[in-house]
Amino acid sequence: MRPVAELAHTPTSLRGVFSDIDDTLTHDGVVVPEAYAALERAHAAGLRVVLVTGRPAGWAEVLASLWPVHGAIAENGGIAYLKRGRRLERIYFAEGEPADDARRLGVLADDILGRFSFARRSDDSNLRITDAAFDIGETQQLETAQIEQITARCRELGARTLVSSVHAHACFHLADKAKMSARVAEILWEEPPAEVAAHYAFIGDSPNDQAAFAFFTASIGVANVTRYAADLNPPPRYVTPSPYGRGFAEAIDAILGSTHR
Repeated sequence: MRPVAELAHTPTSLRGVFSDIDDTLTHDGVVVPEAYAALERAHAAGLRVVLVTGRPAGWAEVLASLWPVHGAIAENGGIAYLKRGRRLERIYFAEGEPADDARRLGVLADDILGRFSFARRSDDSNLRITDAAFDIGETQQLETAQIEQITARCRELGARTLVSSVHAHACFHLADKAKMSARVAEILWEEPPAEVAAHYAFIGDSPNDQAAFAFFTASIGVANVTRYAADLNPPPRYVTPSPYGRGFAEAIDAILGSTHR
């Protein structure tokens, strides 16, 4: 991982930013003021901004409506809300009826909760549509072995799993943050995946950002990503000097510096 300052001194043709939320824009669950101010700077400078989170659909709908962004992708790529003037367009990654997956996810969650005494569904579970999430670091801190027990059982039940800094996720769709980011850019701006990878940055901090770190050429980790360095292959190309939301602000400033050279 190279210092993000190198990006600031390299002329680029970046058109926008896709960014994680938890522990990238936030610290201890709260949006860092410097991070929100950086979002506003990016928007004012004409950068396209889309949030990409493991958080639920209900969060994404609100954030896409109220924040200075073009849309919000939720549930690690399972669903997205895109701004269309004053209206929002909801899109799913998977074809078919979401209620079918919801029934399967309900069975999976009941199995996990009944099998492991330490398992707890995330507090935002009632706002989810395409995945199930278990609390591993938000209101309780599970050990690595406990997290592995949850994810291994989810896979035995036929689900895919991803782990963030706060949740362990299970889903039956094939989406990830990179795939849905590419689809959103195609819908909003009619850009093919290769253009998206080359001309947009991604900012994140944890293993559920892995697909995006691999996809985007200008991939950036806020400094707290280093705690997962051994688990990321590849890690982000650049890293900020500061963690959490302050690191996000540094990343935005580097992007703005590179696009205005």
